[in-house]
Amino acid sequence: GKRIHLKGRDQLAEIVGETAHVKQWGLDSDDTQSLRAEIYIPAMQMPDDYIKSTGSTVFVVRSASNPSALFADIRRVSQQMSSEQVIYGEETMDQVVARSLATQRFSMILLGGFAALAMVLASVGIYGVISYVVGQRTHEIGLRMALGAQRSHVLRLILGQGARLILIGVAIGIAGAFALTRMMASQLFMISSTDPLTFIAVSAVLALVALMACYIPARRAAKVDPMVALRYE
Repeated sequence: GKRIHLKGRDQLAEIVGETAHVKQWGLDSDDTQSLRAEIYIPAMQMPDDYIKSTGSTVFVVRSASNPSALFADIRRVSQQMSSEQVIYGEETMDQVVARSLATQRFSMILLGGFAALAMVLASVGIYGVISYVVGQRTHEIGLRMALGAQRSHVLRLILGQGARLILIGVAIGIAGAFALTRMMASQLFMISSTDPLTFIAVSAVLALVALMACYIPARRAAKVDPMVALRYE
């Protein structure tokens, strides 16, 4: 019921309602930029000056069928209405969303690549360390087996030591991630920088990879011949 004066319009416009906020300028840009006012004006009541200053008009069409198949029908109907009308730049809503988040997606793909490389290096490092430790304890392992220790016991011993290192590493990693992911908050959309599901999933993957890296030297240690191990220096 209130009236406001719009720039470039001689008459007052009456406010007939309010709408919820729309992220017109990008799915994430409104969170980092000051909000800009938006006004919806009925097309039939829009001043001529507004129409003349607009180089193009954007329409949103909802369809229950495949949106891509609808573009040809829209273009044909537009040509029937006026041959001077040109339809261009058609996109599905999924494409609009993807384009809006292209920068963030590229950054996350790049970081994901580095994370995968770090996982590979960590796995190789864990394997090397555990393999070296097992090699240093060959005499001890042989002595244990000579005194009656089963291969399953040796396997559990080596895996248990590796599991302790993994738990310590995961705990340190989670603590560091909680501190560092806040720096990535601006690159994330619709997800918290401390999302618990992400932390649990990544920790589980890293622990599984590390356990697999420990399993090979542990299995090798379980196959040591006690007589060979006792002669080992």
